Amino acid sequence: MVFSSTLLITGIAIGFLLWLSIISALLIRMISHYNRLSKGVTKQSLLDVLESILSSLQDIKVRSVALEKVTRELQVDGALHVQRIGIVRFNPFADTGGAQSFSIALLDGKNSGIVMTSLYARAGNRWYIKEIVSGKGKDLALSKEEEAAIDNAKHIGGIS
Repeated sequence: MVFSSTLLITGIAIGFLLWLSIISALLIRMISHYNRLSKGVTKQSLLDVLESILSSLQDIKVRSVALEKVTRELQVDGALHVQRIGIVRFNPFADTGGAQSFSIALLDGKNSGIVMTSLYARAGNRWYIKEIVSGKGKDLALSKEEEAAIDNAKHIGGIS
C-alpha cells in the first residue's frame, strides 16, 4: 500500500508540474503578445492601443474606398486615350524601291481613333487621314493596308 500511495503522489506531482508548465507557456505567450501590441506605447492602456488600431483601420477603409472611386474614374477616362498603335509598311507603286509608304492606326480603348496613310512616290509624299469608329472607317472606305494597321492595333499593336 505504501508503494502505490508513493506512486500516486509522484503521479499527481508530475501531472501538477505538467499543468503548471502548460499554464506558464500560455502566460508567457500572452505577455509577449501584449508587449507586441503595446510596443512603443508608454502610458496607454491596452484598450487605448486597440482603439487606436481600430481607428487607423477605419481610416484605411475610408481611403481605400476613395482610391477605388478614383481608379474607376481613371479607367473610364483612360479608355478615351490612345492605347493601341498598329503600323503596316508597304510599296504602293512599282517605280519606287522599298516599302517607304505606311499606314498607322491610333486607337483608344473602344477601337476608335484615326488611321494615317503616307504614300511615298518619286514626285512627292501624300498624307491621308481617316476617322475610325469601333474599328471601322466612319465616312470613307479603307484600303487593305489601313485595315491591316487597324487589325494590328486591335490584336497585337505591332508592326508588319
